[in-house]
Amino acid sequence: MVALSEQQIIDQIAERLTGIHPEVPPEAVTRVVRQEHARFNGRPVRDFVPLFVERYAKRELAKLHS
Repeated sequence: MVALSEQQIIDQIAERLTGIHPEVPPEAVTRVVRQEHARFNGRPVRDFVPLFVERYAKRELAKLHS
């Protein structure tokens, strides 16, 4: 089994959200995902960071579209 790094998972989230939000430029999606990921810098527990990043990024992208 190959384990993905946290950064690889974050990149996949950005790709997935780009497909879900075609009305938002891909650079903006990537920026939002990176900003949300940065919220967790320095936090010791990393297990759920990708889940939280995706959840918060979806929320922010929905705001951009409305």
